Amino acid sequence: MGDGRRWVFADQLGPHFLDSGEQEVLLVEARGVLRRRRFHRQKAHLVLSALRHRAAELGERVRFVQAEGYGAALDEVGERVSVCHPTSHAALRFVRGRPDVEVLAARGFASTQEEFAAWVRSRGEPEDGADVVLGRLESEADEAKDVRGVGRRGLVMEDFYRSARRRLDVLMAGDGPAGGRWNFDSENRCPPPRDGVPVPPAWRAEEDEIDERVRHDLDRWERDGEVAFVGRDGPRRFPATRDEALQALRVFVEDRLPVFGPYQDAMLSEDPEMAHSMLSAAMNLGLLDPMECVRAAEAAYREGRVPLAGAEGYIRQLIGWRDYMWHLYWHFGDHYRELNRLAARAPLPEWFAALDAGAVEARCLSWALRQVRDTGFTHHIVRLMVLGNYALQRGFDPAELTGWFHRCFVDGYDWVMLPNVVGMSQHADGGLLATKPYAAGGAYIDRMSDFCRPCRYKPSRRTGADACPFTAGYWWFVARNAERLGRNARMARAVHGMRRLDDLDEVCAREAGRGGEPP
Repeated sequence: MGDGRRWVFADQLGPHFLDSGEQEVLLVEARGVLRRRRFHRQKAHLVLSALRHRAAELGERVRFVQAEGYGAALDEVGERVSVCHPTSHAALRFVRGRPDVEVLAARGFASTQEEFAAWVRSRGEPEDGADVVLGRLESEADEAKDVRGVGRRGLVMEDFYRSARRRLDVLMAGDGPAGGRWNFDSENRCPPPRDGVPVPPAWRAEEDEIDERVRHDLDRWERDGEVAFVGRDGPRRFPATRDEALQALRVFVEDRLPVFGPYQDAMLSEDPEMAHSMLSAAMNLGLLDPMECVRAAEAAYREGRVPLAGAEGYIRQLIGWRDYMWHLYWHFGDHYRELNRLAARAPLPEWFAALDAGAVEARCLSWALRQVRDTGFTHHIVRLMVLGNYALQRGFDPAELTGWFHRCFVDGYDWVMLPNVVGMSQHADGGLLATKPYAAGGAYIDRMSDFCRPCRYKPSRRTGADACPFTAGYWWFVARNAERLGRNARMARAVHGMRRLDDLDEVCAREAGRGGEPP
């Protein structure tokens, strides 16, 4: 453990990033970060509010420095500090390059980096996965092979998740899983009920004088041309303090987790939150430790207050998917963001980048952009199967799209968005993370939402004035990538079906001709 003052980044604000209740703390508000990127207005508000609330809580124990950048702040402080392992490659390079900073092990995740490395070794994979795996992808011999056919079955999220369950003793019954099953995915993929999900509302923040000052500062900086934002301002919705985060966790476990499981993959136009936890922003600020959320959900199941399928589905998101994304971010290395195996080069259209929901007639896409514009948030299926799916079909540049998700979502950070967008959503890594592209036509959206019936586009149509842009876009995506997708066992049927379409040339010509026009 590092002695002396602990520097905590704005995503390390919980007590578990300190060694004691008396440790002195350094907090830095670096305005230059806001100048370099056009963040969502509500994200900027949340981060500054959380930083300033933490400074107020710490009182005399904190040195709170407002500076242009981290280097200037450290120079002003003029003392040696320790810091927990940062959450981005750029931040890690910075702190390792400072002789006055001691870098400690990462915190805020269920599995340590040493435990992940041990699991990687147990799978027969090299620990320097970035160099070996990505180097292998560059060879001409592998260009004609599916990535998963070159010995890449070693790293699979489900296996990592089961290993973590055993090691952490979560939802276990002796040596086996509670209920005799590891995974309840099949029970957690129900379409939305016709009358909506009967669930109390999520926890809501109440703004205070710190929020008022943050809003005043952001207004002034924007008015003076120092910073620019995307999205709309609005009342703070997410926790900015540890106490608020614990309240929000309690509301979720008691009121919403009991009905979370079956409908976690569904979408409702009148209920954008449904039974989701709405805790990702607080967790990614470091206000909640994932294991306390896991234990709260497990206790609710053990006490008979939450069905096993719902508790398992939520816990898998934390010690499975969230941790897996964190570790793969470091395992694959910073050059992972440069991968573009589907040769997707289209720039993000201005209407998409600027969250111009009013320019879009496709109801699901317009709704999704409006949610991001107005709140800086949508739940994971909207991100993957509406926003990400549309970008994948149109061949948006994956690196550019990663930056958009990072900037526009209140819970967006480089470590979580890079593998989720490049690997899962856009399949730009050629299959290192996911076995198939997450591409789907309008029929999927129709089945899992209530968007399609009032929409001017029909999910069953590929051509004509009422052709669904997701249905047509799906076949255009398959056609553009047929050679590569045909080697993927999970996509071969789609490629075969594409070749039987008698209107494929018309579909592809129309979609290619649309360019970046909004659907």
